[in-house]
Amino acid sequence: MADNSWKKRIGVVYSTDPNFKYTEQTEQEPETLEPGRQKLIVGIDRRNRSGKQVTLVTGFIGRDEDLAALGKMLKSKCGTGGSAKDGEIIIQGDFRDRIVEILTAAGYKAKRGN
Repeated sequence: MADNSWKKRIGVVYSTDPNFKYTEQTEQEPETLEPGRQKLIVGIDRRNRSGKQVTLVTGFIGRDEDLAALGKMLKSKCGTGGSAKDGEIIIQGDFRDRIVEILTAAGYKAKRGN
């Protein structure tokens, strides 16, 4: 019964064929670009964080697994916490200069934002 959920089929015309199987279109994740073609921007954000500073790395194009791996590497090199989701990496604290150095040493095109 789980594959017959009507919520996933909103906007689909009704079919009288008893053998009809609805197939969902899934979005494919973009392929991860090699580090030399990535243009990452390292900035700082203080909004909606109770006055705490976080370093944002934006501009990553690729799969979520590769983003998580890059985020884990940055968190371990900086010795702090953070997360990687929605195409950006969040590192707790102001580590803009250090992260730019780490990313350029790893072969990424990174520049310091605000």
